[in-house]
Amino acid sequence: MAERVVAIINQKGGVGKTTTTTNLTHALAKSGKKITVIDLDPQGHLALSFGVVNPNRPGLDEVLLGEADIVKNLIPVRDNLQLVVAGPKLHEIEQLSEGGANRGDLLRKALHENLNDQDFVFIDCPPSSGVLVANALFAADEVLIPMAGDFLSLQGLSHMMGTIKRFEQVLKKKYKLSLVMSRYATTRRISKDVLGKMLKYFPNQVLNTVIRETALLAECPSFGKTILEYRPGSRSARDFRNLADDFLEGRVM
Repeated sequence: MAERVVAIINQKGGVGKTTTTTNLTHALAKSGKKITVIDLDPQGHLALSFGVVNPNRPGLDEVLLGEADIVKNLIPVRDNLQLVVAGPKLHEIEQLSEGGANRGDLLRKALHENLNDQDFVFIDCPPSSGVLVANALFAADEVLIPMAGDFLSLQGLSHMMGTIKRFEQVLKKKYKLSLVMSRYATTRRISKDVLGKMLKYFPNQVLNTVIRETALLAECPSFGKTILEYRPGSRSARDFRNLADDFLEGRVM
């Protein structure tokens, strides 16, 4: 198993999970860390964000269905950074009825048997609470929750914490929990209010850098580039470089 396995998770959509995963992992890889990124979202947007030529190729779907080894499906996408795409059959995992609890442990077993030379494995989770997210929580020892600066994100966070606590009880483990404000609108009062509530309820767990919402971050995926490639001198690129440092050094607000 890699040194640290991190699930990037929020059951609410539109909070910047894939944007955070893409740009944070690339920033960490550029700092010299060896990173594997796993796309656990059947939408497969992570492959597009990294510019993978054939995003619909088999990937994690084969691994979880027992049809292939995870090493066979690793794609080098940047220096120090390799990706396992979702694959076209990943949505079928949610529909599987046999196997019970064992189905939740498929990803952990796949990681445990292989990626020992990696500093980090990041798992980009779907906005759901089914078998796929269970696999992420079985496999991970850390949870990173991206948040958008709106009221519904707070409601989603409450639900998310309930899920995490249930898994902690069942698996008898405690996750290292971090939050990141990933879509922060500097001109909106609600963003400041949400950040204030995050700091109140999660003291010493909110990473120091907020990711300011910009058009550049929305444009990157259509070019198959991270913000560090698309506009390396931009404040968004600076945000993600700072966030990577926060993550490595445990810097919180």
